[in-house]
Amino acid sequence: MKLRSSGWFGRTGKDGLIYRAWMKNQGTPPHLFDGRPVIGICNTWSELTPCNGHFRELAQSVKNGIYEAGGFPVEFPVMSLGETLIKPTAMLFRNLASMDVEESIRANPIDGVVLLCGCDKTTPSLVMGACSVNLPTLVVSGGPMLTGKFRGRNIGTSDVWRFSEDVRSGKMSQDEIFAAEAAMCRSDGHCAVMGTASSMACMIESLGLSLPENAAIPAADARRKTLAHMSGRRIVDMVKEDLKLSDILTRQAFENAIIINSAVGGSTNFVIHLLAIAGRIGVDLTIEDFDRLSKNIPLIANLQPSGKYFMEDLYYAGGLPAVMKALKALLHNSCITVNGRTIEQNYEHSENYNEEVISTVESPFNPVAGFVILKGNLCENGAVLKPSAATPALMRHTGKAIVFEDIEDLKHRLDDPNLDVDENSVMILKNVGPKGYPGMPEVGNIGIPKKLLEKGVTDMVRISDGRMSGTGFGTVVLHVSPEAAAGGTLAVVQDGDIITLDVDKRILHLEVSDEELSKRKQLWKPTHKVEKRGYVQLYQQHVEQAHLGADFDFLKGASGSNVVRDSH
Repeated sequence: MKLRSSGWFGRTGKDGLIYRAWMKNQGTPPHLFDGRPVIGICNTWSELTPCNGHFRELAQSVKNGIYEAGGFPVEFPVMSLGETLIKPTAMLFRNLASMDVEESIRANPIDGVVLLCGCDKTTPSLVMGACSVNLPTLVVSGGPMLTGKFRGRNIGTSDVWRFSEDVRSGKMSQDEIFAAEAAMCRSDGHCAVMGTASSMACMIESLGLSLPENAAIPAADARRKTLAHMSGRRIVDMVKEDLKLSDILTRQAFENAIIINSAVGGSTNFVIHLLAIAGRIGVDLTIEDFDRLSKNIPLIANLQPSGKYFMEDLYYAGGLPAVMKALKALLHNSCITVNGRTIEQNYEHSENYNEEVISTVESPFNPVAGFVILKGNLCENGAVLKPSAATPALMRHTGKAIVFEDIEDLKHRLDDPNLDVDENSVMILKNVGPKGYPGMPEVGNIGIPKKLLEKGVTDMVRISDGRMSGTGFGTVVLHVSPEAAAGGTLAVVQDGDIITLDVDKRILHLEVSDEELSKRKQLWKPTHKVEKRGYVQLYQQHVEQAHLGADFDFLKGASGSNVVRDSH
């Protein structure tokens, strides 16, 4: 077969001289230009992305496998999105990183690509960009960090929220928080719970984009490097077989991912990222599919924040293959994966070594899992709730709205002792959606007002057009669409309005007449800041609403791998 890279390295004359000579200044021997597959290693290593801080070593393991299989590895960097440090929110830059990935792959002499990703947004952004080019592609995740150990108990990122509320209520001192820091993040890797990073790794394996067991091997476990090495070997064969993303990412593969994500208690962010990936590869996926496909899926992975254990425990219990095997009757088992085998062939010999961590569909840890997609006059295009992380008593609730107009208003008034709020109130946070913030930050799990914490209140109904960390929990309604900044009904909710949440009926309703809503909307004026330059301006002008995946409207579909013009 004629390789794409031959359009660079296979040329004679001036053009071939330019392409090969400059590569040789790195000590590249002539035989690597003999027509073998050129494999790009797309690396999101950065010291500003601590979750991906070990990717230099991981990339070397991938290179070793590529060389062993007769390929020519070339590592390249792309924008890295560190969830913990980047401001105002990593989600603002997910689409930008995806553009970096897409254009870097297309513009260079690459026949196939290995994506190194781990931290929350690095996974969807890399996959989105690669989908728009559609070359043979394989993903290697960075793996979760080891379970935290603090004062005789296991801890993980979900404890950030517990510790925060304990400090605010006086149960925990700031010195104790300092002591917990080193104990929580004690090895390489991303969050040790089923947060967004772990959910993305499970998504990748569920879709068939990685070798088996990729999702759960701890970053510190030597088997993570082994998997990276074997991934390097496999991508060379994928190029020879011309096994592309579009061959793997079928409608059935997306349905498998939704079912599996539900069974492991995955992050609500999974919804917005999977929708964006589907939009790039051309699969017709809608927000309603998440409710329909996850409706009767129980929680069988006992992992924080919905359960007790950690990703390290999941791996030693059998990993995602053991979860898939338990879900066999519910999956499309003939879906092809990057190793050329079906998902059933990949999990058929797996075993469950710990039934406290992985249960069965017949006897699950929690019969309630997946996502609920709510509709109603408060969210005409949908909103998302994760029932396994919510309080059962609040799943049907009516209360008066306490409205915060934006994140600054929330921070200013949340702990005001004069705030007119009680445990039955419904807390509303506006202008934290894609356009309004901009970038849709993870602030939807609004803190409980201090005066209620002191009374022992631990959960309330909270509604916003923003997102929530996959490590978070509570009866939190997220991704309200249309958002407030786009003139959705959320924009005109007022203090004291009655709001009804009925999860069983999939309803989120503002008890205000259509006539009154119409009057309010006619008088409404946007209050969010509109950026007048640079990337943020581009983002606000072109980002789609949450129910569509919050991708840019001009990035839907694919441009393929052809270079528009050849300058040589």
